[in-house]
Amino acid sequence: MQVGEYTSLAFMLPAATLAGYAIGYLLDRALGTTFLKIVFLLLGIAAGFVQLIRQVLRDTSNRENG
Repeated sequence: MQVGEYTSLAFMLPAATLAGYAIGYLLDRALGTTFLKIVFLLLGIAAGFVQLIRQVLRDTSNRENG
């Protein structure tokens, strides 16, 4: 069923955002910088949206083909 797939989408975007921020935060602490958490936060948001769009496109193509 697609219910499970769409439920996972609700967690994917926040998880990617949090992972990006965490990576940036850890790199900032290790390197003594202050801007990497923002860069990786934006990368995490972008990665979450890319994955969301991929899933929606996959579902719409499956619906058209079958």
